[in-house]
Amino acid sequence: MSTTPAVEELAGLSATTLLRFATAGSVDDGKSTLVGRLLHDSKSVLVDQLEAVEHASRSRGAAEPDLALLTDGLRAEREQGITIDVAYRYFATPRRRFILADTPGHVQYTRNMVTGASTADLAVVLVDARNGVIEQTRRHAAVAALLRVPHVVLAVNKMDLVDYEERVFARIAEEFTAYAGELGVPEITAIPISALAGDNVVEPSAHMDWYGGPTVLEHLETVPVSHDLTGCHARLPVQYVIRPQTAEHPDYRGYAGQIAAGTFRVGEPVTVLPSGRTSKVAGIDLLGTPVDVAWTPQSVTLLLEDDIDISRGDLIVPSHDAPATSQDVEATVCHVADTPLVVGQRVLLKHTTRTVKAIVKEIPSRLTLDDLSQHPSPGRLVANDIGRVKVRLAEALAIDTYADSRRTGSFLLIDPADGTTLAAGMAGESFATAEATHSVADEDGWDF
Repeated sequence: MSTTPAVEELAGLSATTLLRFATAGSVDDGKSTLVGRLLHDSKSVLVDQLEAVEHASRSRGAAEPDLALLTDGLRAEREQGITIDVAYRYFATPRRRFILADTPGHVQYTRNMVTGASTADLAVVLVDARNGVIEQTRRHAAVAALLRVPHVVLAVNKMDLVDYEERVFARIAEEFTAYAGELGVPEITAIPISALAGDNVVEPSAHMDWYGGPTVLEHLETVPVSHDLTGCHARLPVQYVIRPQTAEHPDYRGYAGQIAAGTFRVGEPVTVLPSGRTSKVAGIDLLGTPVDVAWTPQSVTLLLEDDIDISRGDLIVPSHDAPATSQDVEATVCHVADTPLVVGQRVLLKHTTRTVKAIVKEIPSRLTLDDLSQHPSPGRLVANDIGRVKVRLAEALAIDTYADSRRTGSFLLIDPADGTTLAAGMAGESFATAEATHSVADEDGWDF
């Protein structure tokens, strides 16, 4: 079966031309200024956007345009001069396309950094050269490691305020690299910059001839990024069941969703989880066109040979590579809610397109960021804590380990009372070490 030119063109787009990256750092480290400088100096700012920034800067009494305003768009952000929400920007150079997430630096907004970095291929962690590595820097490094961000850039900012001294940069780079290395961050690149002055952001700095590495933009344009997930475990979370029941399609029954990982082929035996029912792929529709094969991250509709019960939240997988289902999940979580997460708490667990009831059975440990030690059996996690949890589900789910799949190994814990997101979870092992255990009595009601 041949594909149409439109499908071939879509399939032929090189995913490596796109880089998703997030910025992170403590308050006033200059994240938004770096992003603004990156957009401005790479000629990625429209004239009307620059005029609006110049006008806003003048109204605040600034002599020069405040490039941070290119991303700080909320009124509260502009009034307070801080970043609160994640700001996404899309820009391109002749060498690569970018999706940028500018995340907040305040401790209470660390949850937004989790959001911005969860899909990132690279994280830029800023450090004020005057302050060096601080607790929030370590927290952001830990989040990047937990989220398996493949590349981390340490941008030592405000070098102009320390007279561009090499020894200041070297000391910070050595400390951060040692810390992030213990967390298991696979690749770290340190770059000395001044976002305000533009040193080593887009153009090389004339003030740091001792530095021979790439500028920030050069590194972003050349860092090797692989989006090839076709060799991973194939997974299709069912989002919608399509049954037109029209004269043209009286018996059409398709299962639509975005392929989370891997490849599906016509004729391939598949298993539907959690039911365990089996069938074969009878057809694949992509953009309204039948194809023989489809892969991540394409949104497709699968047609099966057998008429079996499948609904939203089910997971279609190859029969030879079906994950185990379980009612027990152990994971590392980043707690993002203002209210604590406690042992015995009733929650909802959202995994791909499925949401089930659950109970927090244990919190074996909480990570201490200073020395990466594990505080055993804390009993609760509060906002911005990172810890291990054991959760019992009302029904079995097929959850991969996060190390195998960032998409199907992640989940959210949600407050069933008001729908608030409590924690972002990464199933399986992490950089966490020793884990304490203790027994917890079942709660009345949600007893699984």
